[in-house]
Parts: sequence; C-alpha cells; structure tokens
Amino acid sequence: MFHATTILAYRGADKAVIGGDGQVTFGNTVLKSNATKIRTLHHGKVLGGFAGSTADAFNLFDMFENILNEKKGDLFRSVIEFSKMWRKDRHLRQLEAMMIVLDREHIFILSGTGDVVEPQDGKIAAIGSGGSYAISAARALDKYSTLGAADIVKESLKIAGELCIYTNTAIQTLELV
Repeated sequence: MFHATTILAYRGADKAVIGGDGQVTFGNTVLKSNATKIRTLHHGKVLGGFAGSTADAFNLFDMFENILNEKKGDLFRSVIEFSKMWRKDRHLRQLEAMMIVLDREHIFILSGTGDVVEPQDGKIAAIGSGGSYAISAARALDKYSTLGAADIVKESLKIAGELCIYTNTAIQTLELV
C-alpha cells in the first residue's frame, strides 16, 4: 500500500457520494492539509477521486474525462477503455495511483495495472492509505445507523483520519442525486 490519501465512495438509495481528505504528504512531511482530490466529471453526472501523486491526478482525470465524453457518459465502457490506455502507457502504468469513479448505477476502482473492480456489494469502495479504515467504518454505519449517504461518507472519513497518519479530517464531499 502506498501512502497517499483516503477516498471513499458510497452509492445510497437516494444519492451517490464521494469524499476525500485534504492531506498531501511528501515522505513524513505534511505539505498541504486542504487539497482537493475529488471532482465531478461529464457534466456533473460522474464523480471521481484519486489517491496518488497530485500531478498525476490531473493527467489521469483529463484522460478519463476525454474517454467518458467519447463514450457519451457510459461509465462501464469508459472504465474499460481507460484501463486499457492506462495499462498500456509505459509511464502511466508505473504510477502509484488509484482512482474511484461512480455514477448512480455503478462504482469502480481503477489502477494502472489494468484493474477494474466493482465492489462486491456494489455500493461502497475506498482507496488510499486510510481506505481500509474508511470502508470498515462505512460498512458499519451503513448497516447499523440511520445516517444518509453524505453523512456516512463524512463520518467514515473522519474515523479514518483519526487512525491513519496519511489522512486528515479536512473532508470534502461531492454528491449526485
């Protein structure tokens, strides 16, 4: 596992939400505590989050959005095409990076090794250093609380931020209704 960030995505009954912490580290130094690692794509119909080098994030998000536009917003076809491009590019496939993308119907984890993973439950996914903490919290809150989708994401990321030294509690979220 690389030391990057924490991104958590959740598809609830009424909305899809993605959230991320704001910490950017370089080695054992915090460079920034309020970075934006999530964004809306394809006219606000798709959400994406990135764990890895911030410079690489811009390039990969742009590549993905171009494919998403070519595929007219079809998320499934777009992630397949994007994973092929990412895996085949000699430089990009070496990146220690992962992405989560989701819309109201699907959620996928993507990597430069060609991974396209849809979570088993189809509704909760996490990446980054604090991903295991965040997904555990989200599963528990989903099962045992009455919180809505946005609150599940925020609270789960706060829990991850309290446990993972590469994750902070400067949480940002985006929603699709």
